[in-house]
Amino acid sequence: MISGTVIIAAEICKGCELCIASCPQESLGLSTSINRNGYRYATLLKNNCTGCVNCALVCPDSAITVYREIKSAKRSSQSSQPAATQAA
Repeated sequence: MISGTVIIAAEICKGCELCIASCPQESLGLSTSINRNGYRYATLLKNNCTGCVNCALVCPDSAITVYREIKSAKRSSQSSQPAATQAA
């Protein structure tokens, strides 16, 4: 089973909502806070991210980094690795 998480650079995000629309798990949404540029920024709302990287690929500002955590049934240890450093 693969799970993931995203880190969003709030000060870079302009709240375009492309990442929200591209998330098949509906994990993302807009924050209630605003950044220093006056935008509501994207944030992880649900802990059901699969690490698919759709959000990072569509982000026009490269504000999203996705991390995947691979859970193996045979091993008890978990490894975490970046799935996509930042969208280009």
